[in-house]
Amino acid sequence: MKHTVLEVAEHIQARVLGEGGVELRGIASIPAAASGDLVFVDDEKHLGHALKSQASAVLAGEFAVASPTTAKALLISRQPKLAFARAAQILCPAAEEASGVHPSAVVHATARLGKGVRIEERAVIGEDVEIGDHTRIAAGSVIGSKVKIGDGCHIYPNVTIYPGARLGKRVIVHAGAVLGSDGFGYVREQSDGHYEKFPQIGRLEIGDDVEIGANATVDRGALEVTRIGRGTKIDNLVHIGHNCQIGEDVVIAAQTGFSGSVTVQNNVILGGQVGVGEHARIEEGVMLGGQGGVLPGKVLRGKGVAFWGTPAQPLRQYLKQLAALGKLARKQ
Repeated sequence: MKHTVLEVAEHIQARVLGEGGVELRGIASIPAAASGDLVFVDDEKHLGHALKSQASAVLAGEFAVASPTTAKALLISRQPKLAFARAAQILCPAAEEASGVHPSAVVHATARLGKGVRIEERAVIGEDVEIGDHTRIAAGSVIGSKVKIGDGCHIYPNVTIYPGARLGKRVIVHAGAVLGSDGFGYVREQSDGHYEKFPQIGRLEIGDDVEIGANATVDRGALEVTRIGRGTKIDNLVHIGHNCQIGEDVVIAAQTGFSGSVTVQNNVILGGQVGVGEHARIEEGVMLGGQGGVLPGKVLRGKGVAFWGTPAQPLRQYLKQLAALGKLARKQ
């Protein structure tokens, strides 16, 4: 879809230097750019390469204002990478797909579908399910009874959502994810060592604008609720145990695992392969590096503080310990 530089600039709230009438038809990386493409630069050292590329326009930070004279149109933004993502929304819009229910899908008579809903091949929609307007349920997905899904959601193929789960608006769930499964809860008989299942009858609630990666699993609460807050982004192969409370705008990278009853407050960032023990608490704004470990019942606090290692500790302290260990090894 073609738009002029001025139209794109208005959409992303950027200002234009140069010819605003140039037509743009897509986005690209700097090496792959062709005529009609928009590229972005968020580091001044790459600006020269962008200006020499085949792109028709360059989206850059304030540093580009002082650049040498160029025939290319410049769009200036405080956050060029974010602005580029927003430009992609109009230059590369998602293909529109027809609404309706595929003949091979199974939709219970009591299910309530909103306007513009699309149900694809072999999907199964259970009893008393509610699906909001313009939501897409892709092929092979199973939506359990009494599930509520908000407007504008996209459920990719082969997703399973267990009964009673609630999803807000604009939630994206990638292929193979399982939402609302039973938590890992058992009680041991002391006399013979056998395990008996503890009730897993709670719910799962997912807020607006959450994205859940492929093959991730989020357990329902045991007796209460597992909750994922608005705007949280969960990578592939993440496991979130029962009764966890995940705040808003949390970022969780791949292969991270949470035991039961973990609390993660708003704006936390967790690297890949992090492990968090039961009843641990990670407070607002904490950053925990990849393969970091939080022991059961422990608390990490400090807005903007980076933690690393197992057991997790402030990065500076962790690096001092590594240095001391290195010195000790060299002495030996």
